[in-house]
Amino acid sequence: MFEVSERWKKTYPDAMVAMLVVRSVENVREHPALEERKRALEVELRSRFTNPENIKSSETIQAYTAYYRRFEKTYHLALQLKTAVVKQRPLPTVSGLVDVMFMAEMKSLLLTAGHDLETVVPPVRLDIGTGAETYVRLNQEPHASRVGDMMVVDREGILSAVIDGPDYRSRITLQTRDVLYVVYAPAGISKEAVLDHVRDIEEGILLFSPSAVVEPVRILTGQGVEEV
Repeated sequence: MFEVSERWKKTYPDAMVAMLVVRSVENVREHPALEERKRALEVELRSRFTNPENIKSSETIQAYTAYYRRFEKTYHLALQLKTAVVKQRPLPTVSGLVDVMFMAEMKSLLLTAGHDLETVVPPVRLDIGTGAETYVRLNQEPHASRVGDMMVVDREGILSAVIDGPDYRSRITLQTRDVLYVVYAPAGISKEAVLDHVRDIEEGILLFSPSAVVEPVRILTGQGVEEV
């Protein structure tokens, strides 16, 4: 189901992408245990980043900043974390499957895209943009790929890209039962950090959908696909 293109291997030999598939989920609008987990995470983040300048010095943020700088962009998760810490804005409630992803992103600062697996037409390929591909982003606006940007595609087109985010076609909804999470990790991010991040997502889902079926994590690198 998962493939890695040769041009991605040559362009990003020190990067990795994790694929997490969870099936038979009972997605929810909100859940008490999940809301409690959010409040605890907010406290943890404000304690961890008492000085907002520490966000910039995070090794994880620096790894993404180096990647985003190639495209003259700023890593948006750093800005969202600053909003949560400095302005003390509560973490949003969208749905269980979206919330656990965003919570994990805020905790680990690892960029993640979520997709409704039922809309995905395999194989799913890790690739890079050529500038010729186009897709409809989550905001329902058409957009061309950026040359050299990491992206994940299926037979229908782009599912998500690092700089411009996920597509509209495969968006997660309250009706989503099978989900695919894609964790983009540029050079400088460890495999252990990626796996810890994925485990946080899994644990969050099992809070509101304990019967969900979690598949082995697939780690995509220049060496190919590895199941963990």
